[in-house]
Amino acid sequence: MSQAVYNTCMEKQTLLKALTRDDIGSRRKIAEAIKGERVTVNGDIVTVFNHMIDLKKDKVLLEGRAVVFKPQRFVYLALNKPKGMLSTVRDERGRRTVIDMLPEKYRNMRLYPVGRLDKDSTGLILLTNDGDLAYRLTHPGFEHEKEYHLRIEVDLDGDEIKRLENGIELEDGKTAPAKVEKLGGGKYGITIHEGKKRQLRRMFAALGHSVIELKRVRMGSLKLGNLKEGEVREVRRDII
Repeated sequence: MSQAVYNTCMEKQTLLKALTRDDIGSRRKIAEAIKGERVTVNGDIVTVFNHMIDLKKDKVLLEGRAVVFKPQRFVYLALNKPKGMLSTVRDERGRRTVIDMLPEKYRNMRLYPVGRLDKDSTGLILLTNDGDLAYRLTHPGFEHEKEYHLRIEVDLDGDEIKRLENGIELEDGKTAPAKVEKLGGGKYGITIHEGKKRQLRRMFAALGHSVIELKRVRMGSLKLGNLKEGEVREVRRDII
């Protein structure tokens, strides 16, 4: 049985987002209709894209026709990203992204990756169409942990471990303290709650080490587990 959780959307949304999410029309056509005073909310013409509406209560007319909003289905997928794939929805240069790896039935659900892994890193990526959850998982104020396993050429010494645990000064500011676990053979488990660009690679570069392998194994309470590279599994929202 599928473990995907589909929640009815109860939240308010902007007018433009609400009218484009159910394939009512392209973003361009909807925007033109709003600007052209062809959209009303509860009888009033609205020409502002970010006008907030209640999907359950407000009556929206598009060019005189009532818009019926379907309950939004939220889906949550864990993906084990292989090396070389981009953790983005699309790439202007035509390179393969994590969306290209999804089974066909998920392709039109407007899923997007939560957080990023650089092209050379592997491991856990969460894909969802739940914007509220994505915000809470990525905003630094919520301090959701992310755990990684990485390998370098040689073992760290005690001073280097302390520097990681106290925070490393980078060009865009000092990192928050990291949790460091020695796994042996130049391998370490590193837990952080920030998401600076290529953060771990830059932290280790500041110590004079190149990261040979980097895999994310956990996001909050969601673990990679035995998921094979390139595979996806559906997960419940309450375990993320």
